[in-house]
Amino acid sequence: MCLAVPGRIVTIEGDDPILRAGIVDFSGVTKRVNLSYVPDAKIGDFVLVHVGFAISTVDEEEAAKVFSYLREMGDLAELVDQGEPKP
Repeated sequence: MCLAVPGRIVTIEGDDPILRAGIVDFSGVTKRVNLSYVPDAKIGDFVLVHVGFAISTVDEEEAAKVFSYLREMGDLAELVDQGEPKP
């Protein structure tokens, strides 16, 4: 399964569209991300990131929904790890 995780752009480096990168905040965890696929993204925007590349921009509401789904999946994984039957 492929998964893209939303994050908020904190900084942007570089003027070359191919080499454009930035620091993205994933709910407290920051990573350097390639921003070449989202040339119009700016600091404060939310982007979906897959394997180190921002692949699209999303609004804050959509990012919050995805974080909610990820939290739910994490909660389910914890139940399975504790010996609970799989749904």
